[in-house]
Amino acid sequence: MAQQREVCIACIQMEPVIGAKDANIAKSLALVGAAADRGAQLAVLPELCDSGYVFETKEEAFALAEEVTRGKAVRAWQDIAAERSLFVVAGVNERDGDTIYNTAVVIGPAGLAGIFRKVHLWDRENLFFSPGNLGFPVFDTPFGRLATFICYDGWFSESYRCCRLQEADIICIPTNWVPMPGQPDNTLAMANILVMAGAHANSVIVAAADRVGTERGQPFLGQSLIVNHMGWPVAGPASRDAEEILLATLDLAGARAGRQLNEHNDLLQNRRPGMYGAMLRPGMSV
Repeated sequence: MAQQREVCIACIQMEPVIGAKDANIAKSLALVGAAADRGAQLAVLPELCDSGYVFETKEEAFALAEEVTRGKAVRAWQDIAAERSLFVVAGVNERDGDTIYNTAVVIGPAGLAGIFRKVHLWDRENLFFSPGNLGFPVFDTPFGRLATFICYDGWFSESYRCCRLQEADIICIPTNWVPMPGQPDNTLAMANILVMAGAHANSVIVAAADRVGTERGQPFLGQSLIVNHMGWPVAGPASRDAEEILLATLDLAGARAGRQLNEHNDLLQNRRPGMYGAMLRPGMSV
């Protein structure tokens, strides 16, 4: 597939309301439309932005879930992606038979391109969701290879590396970041630091869209951001408490050409997997 040289990415920071599915979808559509008006070709929405996040029971979580091929959230995002000729990556509460997953959908003008199911579940998510079983798929788009994972997946270097080894150019992260214990007021949020480090260590563009607000007593961080392939922010971090749209145009051709750190160092080519395995105790794996 011929690839565009540049892509305009929007991270949409919004505040879903638990259980208010129709209102959450309507708000997401308005914000995606506003991002498209400003030139966005790829819009990233937060984790579980259709249903809200802090469920009280598994029954509540299940009642708010939908099948991705038939659900109202995905249908609505498909419609706006087709109408505005853009890609949407969004977090959705997915039902598959009797199982629910914390899922990200990748939608383009032609419809649903694929899904990712959150691999590493955070805290009480383990009470409601099953761990993802699809690995870390990467999707072809007109602007390059696109991958996605969700929130706590970003605490694992393997998530970034799995995507980059499949030649991902962009990683989109729908997220619901929460405060980390001991976080000093005068430093970047740990989530921001991990995004920057993951982008730099894998030479990949990262767009992380967080939510804001407090839901059933749980505060969320905001501070969405877009970083280039060297790990430097090009938009954001956003505010801690306001709904907003971050927008950045990235030079993908330049990023692909500039992945070598210097004459002698390339972050992927310099890997030595044989040495990593030799350091492990018997029974352990890389």
